[in-house]
Amino acid sequence: MTEPGFDRLRAFVILFLSLMCMGAGQSVMFAILPSLVRRLHLTEFEGSLPFVMSATIWLFTSGFWGGQSDRLGRKPIILLGLVAFGVSFASFAGIADLGLHAILPIAVAYPLMIAARALYGIFGSGTSPAAQAYIADRTTREERTRGVATLSAAFGLGIAVGPGIGGALVVFGLFAPFYFVAAVAFASAAAIWFLLPEHGKPHVQAARTRTLKWHDRRIWPFIVFGVGISTAGAVPIQTIGYLFIDVLHYTPKEAPQYTSIGLMASAAAALFAQIVVVQLFRPSARTLMRWGGAICILSFSLLAIGRQFGPLVFALMINGLGFGMVRPGYAAAASLAVDPHEQGAIAGLTGATSGAGFIAGPMIATYLYHLHPSAPYAFGGGLMLICYLYSLFSPHLKNAGLVPDEEQIEASEDIPNA
Repeated sequence: MTEPGFDRLRAFVILFLSLMCMGAGQSVMFAILPSLVRRLHLTEFEGSLPFVMSATIWLFTSGFWGGQSDRLGRKPIILLGLVAFGVSFASFAGIADLGLHAILPIAVAYPLMIAARALYGIFGSGTSPAAQAYIADRTTREERTRGVATLSAAFGLGIAVGPGIGGALVVFGLFAPFYFVAAVAFASAAAIWFLLPEHGKPHVQAARTRTLKWHDRRIWPFIVFGVGISTAGAVPIQTIGYLFIDVLHYTPKEAPQYTSIGLMASAAAALFAQIVVVQLFRPSARTLMRWGGAICILSFSLLAIGRQFGPLVFALMINGLGFGMVRPGYAAAASLAVDPHEQGAIAGLTGATSGAGFIAGPMIATYLYHLHPSAPYAFGGGLMLICYLYSLFSPHLKNAGLVPDEEQIEASEDIPNA
């Protein structure tokens, strides 16, 4: 449904800031986590378990909440996810702080940290697919790739500024950045409640007549591709902090600052891809998937051989550039493969692939890291090579985003994106 220009602009700005908040929270978490794990005397694998648990839950709930946004409307689901994110983030920090100061035994604090993170997986998984569906409702097919990329850019900008927020606030305590991000999440939820316009009715009847499944002929190749790139993308995020401590010999107190620099470089490059490359050059979804995949392969090769701070930061920057292209290309191509009333459902399913990647990715990466510091990056590069070849030769993916007229798509539900 078309809305007045001011309402549409206001809505996009509110969603942009809300997704930016969630991105900042993620980068704050990943920048501080390795040092927290070392100070709590946990193993790398134990440090990854809160994320594995959350991602496992996310895998099943993201599609559910995306479908609910088709039935109930986008706004309630976005709001629910933001509130849950804030509660989860503040709870995780508070529990970890009690464990760090021995107020709670680690045997008690650690399961509670997992539970706090699980709350994000249960309810927080709804914000991104509902927001993507909100954008899809208000963009034409020609605008879809740029609209989805803009939303991804919001998350990427948050990831870029998150380490800076963490570095500025950590002087007030290790967990001060956590509480700040949680407060911003609650403020974003208030903005959604009072200011986000949603004049269109939910697709209630259409959502009841058909439930989109991951094995639908139109989308299952995108789901396979999404799980692959998400698994590979989890590798550097989970391991780079440990690499800086164990290989570059930074102390657990120094490592968060250096990890933040690397993550900021990666996020800035992803932001460049989503704002400059996508918005200025307007490549097709297929082009973004292919070129982004090739750049990711190069970045993993550089991460595998890098043993100095500068080359590793450069490799992370290349990694961010590649994933900053391939992720919005994939999401936009999947969105274009389904009908308008299925946008919430497809956004939920593509969001679930991110959760799937953070189930296997951290466990594989931390196991391989124990074998050799380069092994996780060799795995990530090999997996991205498989995804790249799949995008070239899959009958469904090789023409991703190159769609026929809308009338032709609506006339046949079983024809893949071709």
